[in-house]
Amino acid sequence: MESGSERSFHVERPHALSADDVFTRLNSSAEGLSAAEAAERLKTIGPNRLPAAAKEGLLKRFFKHFHDLLVYILLAAAVVTMGLGHWVDTGVILAVVLVNAVIGFIQEGKAEQALEGIRKMLSLHAHVRRDGQWVEIEADDLVPGDIVRLRSGDRVPADVRLIEVVNLRIEESALTGESVPTEKDTEPAAPEAGLGDRHGMAYSGTMVAAGRGRGLVAATGSATELGRINKMIADVETLATPLTRQMNRFGKILAVAIVGLAGLLFVIGRLLHDFTLDELFLAAIGFAVAAIPEGLPAILTITLALGVQRMARRNAITRKLNAVETLGSVTVICSDKTGTLTRNEMTVRHVVTLEGRYEVTGIGYQPEGEIRWDDRLAPLEEHADLRSLVEVMAMCNDSEIAEADGQWKVIGEPTEASLRTLARKAEFDERDFERIAVIPFESENKFMATLHRLPGDGQRILLKGAPDRLLDRCSSQRTAEGSTADLDVSRWEQQIEQLGDQGLRVLAAAARDVDAGKTELDLKDLEQDMIFLGLVGIIDPPRPEAIEAIEICHQAGIRVKMITGDHAGTAKAIGREMGIGDGDHAVTGAELEDASEDDLRRLVRENDIFARTSPEHKLRLVQALQANGEVVAMTGDGVNDAPALKRADVGVAMGVKGTEATKEAADIVLADDNFTSIERAVEEGRTIYDNLRKAIAFILPTNGAEALVVLTAIVFGFVLPLTPVQILWVNMVTAVTLALALAFEPAEPGLMRQPPRKPGSTILDSVLLWRIGFVSVLIGGATIAVFLIEKRYGLPLDLARTLAVNTLVCSQAFYLFNSRYLRESSLALARLFANRVAWLAVGVLAVLQLVFVYAPFMHHWFGSAPLAPRHWLIPLGVGAGVFFLVEVGKTVVHRWLTPAVQDKGSSA
Repeated sequence: MESGSERSFHVERPHALSADDVFTRLNSSAEGLSAAEAAERLKTIGPNRLPAAAKEGLLKRFFKHFHDLLVYILLAAAVVTMGLGHWVDTGVILAVVLVNAVIGFIQEGKAEQALEGIRKMLSLHAHVRRDGQWVEIEADDLVPGDIVRLRSGDRVPADVRLIEVVNLRIEESALTGESVPTEKDTEPAAPEAGLGDRHGMAYSGTMVAAGRGRGLVAATGSATELGRINKMIADVETLATPLTRQMNRFGKILAVAIVGLAGLLFVIGRLLHDFTLDELFLAAIGFAVAAIPEGLPAILTITLALGVQRMARRNAITRKLNAVETLGSVTVICSDKTGTLTRNEMTVRHVVTLEGRYEVTGIGYQPEGEIRWDDRLAPLEEHADLRSLVEVMAMCNDSEIAEADGQWKVIGEPTEASLRTLARKAEFDERDFERIAVIPFESENKFMATLHRLPGDGQRILLKGAPDRLLDRCSSQRTAEGSTADLDVSRWEQQIEQLGDQGLRVLAAAARDVDAGKTELDLKDLEQDMIFLGLVGIIDPPRPEAIEAIEICHQAGIRVKMITGDHAGTAKAIGREMGIGDGDHAVTGAELEDASEDDLRRLVRENDIFARTSPEHKLRLVQALQANGEVVAMTGDGVNDAPALKRADVGVAMGVKGTEATKEAADIVLADDNFTSIERAVEEGRTIYDNLRKAIAFILPTNGAEALVVLTAIVFGFVLPLTPVQILWVNMVTAVTLALALAFEPAEPGLMRQPPRKPGSTILDSVLLWRIGFVSVLIGGATIAVFLIEKRYGLPLDLARTLAVNTLVCSQAFYLFNSRYLRESSLALARLFANRVAWLAVGVLAVLQLVFVYAPFMHHWFGSAPLAPRHWLIPLGVGAGVFFLVEVGKTVVHRWLTPAVQDKGSSA
């Protein structure tokens, strides 16, 4: 019953219907609804609010951070140590797991708050006509069929079909991406018209910038455009990050290999030697403990957390821990235009008079810049034509600009504010002008006129507005000498077209002197003998720093795509300035609407500029790029960007001008709204990925060497050189000291001149696998040799094992300095001492090993024994040998691979 009732109050595409048709379908009238009817509809349809997001409980949000294969491996290691009765080691491992979960829980905060962010956009109150009277009610109580009143400064309370407008302009940038307020009328639009072209509609959550109007509520709650976006966000699937996918794949392979080899070891020991079942069981456990990299999840988390802290110092706030690393693998950045690539501050770029074209420098509302003509300063006292035009733009104007807290703010309409900034740059003196009368801007006229008393003497009508409307009202034009000549319409139309092709919004100026004593102004005064003065071209300018950041992204092999709700001409012009695409073609929302999935994948491959897009289009574009195998970062500031931000591999929101919905849907929030911060985040992400590879290349040989020691002992039938608990000690101390130092490594030189790593590539390439295998054999073989030789010379078992442990640890300490550079040599003194944290870690490790060797309680817990001073020469000598042999191997491999890498680079 409820669904049938709801259908009777639902209107499909109200923007394409006349107001009378919408009245009929909603069974309403210009007098609105009665209170009883409204209450009945409210009971049937429900309140005008968006459904609350289902929130995860604190415990669920906390324990989901344990759902990771590497964490399961850690927990398995804890069970093993618990079974062995080594409760200290069990506590250490569980503490590592707990720290991992706590850091993730704190960084992510509330998991999904995007829906709450959108709900904050909704209006709290509405002026509605009930029982023939205007009353103010809670916006929650609005229903389809209500008549609402909109005034300047109001937030639109529902989706409204306009039935009466007076100079109504609505700020819709958060919903459509339009950089200027949209002028509204009451005419129906085409059924396929995009949100930005539905001039007869006002949408929930947008702001009335100027004028007033009345409208018929056509949709409330979930049925509004905001509600549709709300549902899109809720339905969007969040993809796993590249690092998560790689580490999960790596963990699965590692787990299978460990279990398989442990089983093989058990069988070999049983068939080849007379080990008892208990001995084999303990040996298999020792092998599993040796092969499991217990410290890897902790190092992964700590490395990411340190990256998050570095990004915060560079104005990028990370809401999800893996997001910074994911930026390092990004191949495409999809950016909104307004407020992201541009400043969202209208700026006059060009002034055109009969004498020629003036260039205006400076961006935004800050009145710093110059007006130049023929590459020279153009002061008003030397350019009367410029002065006449600036006079109109400054005085026929209802906006103001003012400085507050170091920022220039707009009081009024942004386009008019840009004209006030122009006047200040020109040093125009506004004193002694007196406004006598005004004809305000109205959508039907598309112009504004004022009557002013001039400084000294005389009166003048000043007129500014749409060029076509002013050309119709002018019969002459001002010449460079100050006289008048017949209006050359074709010349001005050509200038208008040229400015429009550059994506500029074009306004015209005209004026006429009138007799002193005139006190009124009406439209008839504008129908005769107006003198055309010229044009101004206005644009929302690109951020200069964003242009440089885009160039760096291109050098790094990352494509930047502009996806905006603005007009194609504007998008192409901005694209040309920023170096995005060819600047000559933009795919429109209409083209995207007609494109199949295959067509869409081709379009995103071949084009970089997309204009007049809806939230669905942005989401489809991100999905198409991901289907092509791209790793996508999406930036934006409007609620229309939120679904795409959530779907992207990394969503980046603007922190200053971004909506709450966008910030909550994003993984990263830029505190300074600066595209440059995204480029820095990419660099940070690549550094983190490199450091993770270094950590893996460092940790796995430790485990490989330990596993080799246990495996060799079982195969050849001699006593284990290391006990399982000693293996745990080595893994723990090297991970929390030496491996942690690699998280502090700075970026490699030339990092942002390298192409992004291929999506789906493994974290361990052939060179790294060779290194791990080589070092594992090197350290493991040395450890076995030291143990067997010392045993042969009569050293007690506990002393021989202690010596083997120290051989492992010292080899790892020396190998740390090999790992700081995966391909480059580490022998240079400047490189050896570049990372102070590495030396600090070695110092801490030395203290821990001294405790391990000489503390009596450690002898009891770990089966260690005190060494004589001469014994220390053996592990130190082995460690130095490992360092130099790895450097030799690094040089040989690098020389073999360099020609192949260069050949690949040249062919690419």
